[in-house]
Amino acid sequence: MVRVSVTVEGSTYDVVVGTGLLEEAATCLPELGGAEKAFVVADPTVAGAYLDTLAGGLDPLGLRVLHLGVPAGEEAKSLQSVAALHHQLATQEAHRDDVVIALGGGSVGDLAGFVAATYMRGVRFIQVPTTLTAQVDAAIGGKTGVNLPEGKNLVGAFHQPVAVLADVATLGSLPDREFRSGLAEVAKYGLALDPSLLEVLDGRLDGVLARDPLVMEDVVARCVRTKAAVVGSDERDVGARLVLNYGHTLGHALERLDEFSGRSHGEAVAVGMTFAARVAEAVGMARPGLAARHARTLNPLGLEPDGRLPAGDRILDAMRMDKKYRGGIRFVLLEDVGRPIVADEVPEDVVVTVLKEMGAAG
Repeated sequence: MVRVSVTVEGSTYDVVVGTGLLEEAATCLPELGGAEKAFVVADPTVAGAYLDTLAGGLDPLGLRVLHLGVPAGEEAKSLQSVAALHHQLATQEAHRDDVVIALGGGSVGDLAGFVAATYMRGVRFIQVPTTLTAQVDAAIGGKTGVNLPEGKNLVGAFHQPVAVLADVATLGSLPDREFRSGLAEVAKYGLALDPSLLEVLDGRLDGVLARDPLVMEDVVARCVRTKAAVVGSDERDVGARLVLNYGHTLGHALERLDEFSGRSHGEAVAVGMTFAARVAEAVGMARPGLAARHARTLNPLGLEPDGRLPAGDRILDAMRMDKKYRGGIRFVLLEDVGRPIVADEVPEDVVVTVLKEMGAAG
């Protein structure tokens, strides 16, 4: 078991990484004084797999555990879902001392966190991520939110959890595609921020792909430490934290154009990182070879871009909806592995050329 502290303005909380944490949840959590009820937000599949185990782990705390059901995946991240959960909390007499628990992937965490941030102007919130993407990224840092038809995460708030329990045992039940999606976020940390993580992915690839608990505990803990350091220096996503969006400018645009039903988040981010590496080389920011290093990392993880991209003008329009947009499309680019910068003035013709090289039509 590994504990990583996340310190942001006004609060500190622990991310606990280990195997079998659901069964011993009560021993991993901080004091929850005043709480009588724990409202667990989970989709039907995750609830069926883990709700009883988590409830048993919480039993020593004497909490009444109540399940609030939501749809699976991005479908849950809507204002309609927010209103439905607010209604359920109110009708079940949730009070400000009670706690909301997100049990599931990043979408459930984003939704439940936003509900916790807005119900009674804020109630306590615990993240129990069951996907790799959520364990290494989405559950850490306090970003919450839901989607609009115009784009991802356009309605949200910063609301830090009081604890995060990352039980790597849950990774064993993930479909292969969803696990690979999480590996894209792991690769992001290695490529953009922690080159030593690339050595782990290269040297222990078989253990990673087999989801070996000891290997994955190490991988998840490394990612958590990296994100904790970045979040601690920039809670509100206005400076250093922007580098965590490596690959996400194009990635989010592709998800939106797919209407969140085509590529997985990780598949889209992998395309976005490959694109960013090619752009960095094209503008002379990075020496030739950066894109090849990306391929050596991503391809063995099953994340090789497939050459299917929408028309370039549609992609540009979608990227202009990115939250980082400031009169121009902002990209996180790398000067080299582990050396990210935020680029505000990438020539549009370079963007279009690279998109066409990667398979964009028009």
